[in-house]
Amino acid sequence: MSATNAPVELLSAEAITTPEESPWKIVFRRFRRHKLAMISLAVMALIFSASLFAKQISPFEPSELTVGNYFLPFGSVQESTGRVHILGTDNIGRDYFSRLIHAGRISLSVAMFAVLISTVIGVAVGAYSGYYGGWVDSLLMRFVEFLLTIPFLPLLLILSSMLLRNENLIPIPEPVLNIAGRIMLLNARDARQAVVIIIVLAGTGWLTAARLMRGMVLSLRGQVFTEAAQAMGASNARIIFTHMIPNAMAPIIVQATLDLAGYIIAEAALSFLGFGIQDPIPTWGNMLSATQQFMFDRPWLPLIPGFPIFLCSLAFNFIGDGLRDALDPRLKL
Repeated sequence: MSATNAPVELLSAEAITTPEESPWKIVFRRFRRHKLAMISLAVMALIFSASLFAKQISPFEPSELTVGNYFLPFGSVQESTGRVHILGTDNIGRDYFSRLIHAGRISLSVAMFAVLISTVIGVAVGAYSGYYGGWVDSLLMRFVEFLLTIPFLPLLLILSSMLLRNENLIPIPEPVLNIAGRIMLLNARDARQAVVIIIVLAGTGWLTAARLMRGMVLSLRGQVFTEAAQAMGASNARIIFTHMIPNAMAPIIVQATLDLAGYIIAEAALSFLGFGIQDPIPTWGNMLSATQQFMFDRPWLPLIPGFPIFLCSLAFNFIGDGLRDALDPRLKL
């Protein structure tokens, strides 16, 4: 073997023996480079774990009253049982720590289900609109643009107020309430409030996902693989669900992650203003609202429910930023 041919043959041998990486492995390797995203992922894993095992972790029931023990300091011990009020108690003697982790389970569940439902609706509307085009596209997109012109928060306030006060406007099936109640550790009647907030958030939050999916489908509709599928006799539904949507999901995943942060803040805002889930059901929003009248005497009280809201919103934004970089094919491997 000559000296000139050796590097070529060595390079060819290495190319042949190099194992091929799966797309998800490449995405995860890119994601790991984003240090803040990895730290945020660890933080959210810890918060999700605490919320998942809220019933086992909390030393008290979230609505359990300790008569006379109002605003106990951090680490106070209940003399009769020896249980510890890790974060003290509120103005009517309920344990703050127990309410905080139960509130996290409810607030995170509301945000996750709202994101899931709104993403499914947005993906379906956007894919249908972008693929068929014509009057269908014009009608759907003008409707989306009209809804986007309406201020978001006033719309949420009006819808949540109407639906929470009038149970007959949207009859929710009993099995749905029972499932939601098991997930959020609520009875069926209390779970209705959470389901209504999910419906309100999802019903107003699918617009961005629809516009993103439409744009991606419009760019994919003229690709060679789409024409090949049509030439092979694939139905429109098969092309949309097996070719269009899977190839357009990267920006949708990033948007869904960022929407989680927005929905946590939106749910907290509704509960804070009194148009969301009501006390005694614990959520971070209504816990924050309950501290208003005491914050001048005890300025640390708003930080107890406010810090998880801030932490989750920041973490989801960093995770979305990391996913955007990891899913961008223009970046170096």
